[in-house]
Amino acid sequence: MKVWQAAGCSLLLALSSSAMAKTVDTVASFSVLADIVKQVGGDHVTVTALVGPDGDPHTFVPSPQDSVKLNQADVVFMSGLGLEGWMDRLVTASGYKGPVIVASDGVQSRTMQEDGEVVTDPHAWNSAANGAIYARNVTDALKAADPQDADYFEQRGSDYIEQLTKLDHWAKARFASVSEEGRKVLTSHDAFGYFGAEYGVTFLSPQGFSTESEASAKQVAELISQIKSQHIHAYFIENQTDPRLVKQIAAATGAKAGGELYPEALTAKGGDADTYLEAFKHNVTVMADSMK
Repeated sequence: MKVWQAAGCSLLLALSSSAMAKTVDTVASFSVLADIVKQVGGDHVTVTALVGPDGDPHTFVPSPQDSVKLNQADVVFMSGLGLEGWMDRLVTASGYKGPVIVASDGVQSRTMQEDGEVVTDPHAWNSAANGAIYARNVTDALKAADPQDADYFEQRGSDYIEQLTKLDHWAKARFASVSEEGRKVLTSHDAFGYFGAEYGVTFLSPQGFSTESEASAKQVAELISQIKSQHIHAYFIENQTDPRLVKQIAAATGAKAGGELYPEALTAKGGDADTYLEAFKHNVTVMADSMK
């Protein structure tokens, strides 16, 4: 009888502990970051992406429903570096008082010219090495939000960072097999600055870092001349941008379609790029294949 009581007591304690297990309710600014949070958090997080699959974080306009999502969250994640110009207003409007984690903290940021001004390039995750920094910041934030599951988050975060490190090495090796002269591509907007710096690829684009910017007729003409003089053979459209301008430039230069890239938005579940890892692998593969 005593043995049964002890076993029953242990069972009750186990059930009680299981019932008390915390799930961290998180909100992430856009789909790439939301996936990083999900990969680290596993079953111990719920993740809501404000800018969903195929969505453009530059042109996003928050709704009243987004304020409700933030208000009910335990932790909010943003990329930072100027990507989410709407986030501060949304946090204030929502009444959210919890931590806002800037996932790019620790990244060595790049600057670029935009309409005659020097601005910070926000697309840091397009380097897998930077993606590992994002993952570490996410891991630490989840451990702080739920210390009871700290070991779980640490293990998942470490495993994920290892995958990103291997992906970084693979991408470098893949592009190293292509001559420097051949590592050039045409894209819709300038979202691959960190990628280009990390993997030795030159990108030309009619728009600046934001899809809200508009290329002038003079800029387009100069870009066409540059593409012709540098013999760039492939152009790529992006899943979250209007492809008409880049197709117009390609038609004027003879560049051929190289496929679709996913620089700042994942696809819906089941698509070619429904996780950050898959999107990165896809981008590297189609670009490198076009350079053969």
